[in-house]
Amino acid sequence: MNYQHILLAVDDSPTAIATAEQVIILAKALSSKVTIASVVVLDPLTSVSFYKNVPGITDYYLAAKAHAKNILAELKQKFTDYGIETETKLISSHSPSDGISKLADELNVDLIVVGSHGRTGLKKVLIGSIAQDILTSSHVPVLVMKHTK
Repeated sequence: MNYQHILLAVDDSPTAIATAEQVIILAKALSSKVTIASVVVLDPLTSVSFYKNVPGITDYYLAAKAHAKNILAELKQKFTDYGIETETKLISSHSPSDGISKLADELNVDLIVVGSHGRTGLKKVLIGSIAQDILTSSHVPVLVMKHTK
């Protein structure tokens, strides 16, 4: 299978950075285009208009978006330095996995790559697994890279 367009889902974790480094190797080997995406999660109990009316929430949301933009810019530069065609997408969604899966469909990507923190047991139940959710909701192949210490 030839993966011409890879969607890399990232957050600000060391796992995401390690996953990005592996995607550089993969994209270089396959001459793939890469879209790097990050999701800023909206509170499911509110709407976007709610953020405009509550200053503390607005500040938090805007700070989260700015932080995500910085991470995307840094990663894009790394990929560009290796000669990989790269674009970035910042998504606001109620669910990271839904946002990534919908973006994958919109962009018609061939592969989604996501890092896994490797949480198990109670931590996984309480925190959830975004990688697992992407696996079950995506219509395209998903490569999950587990972070090893």
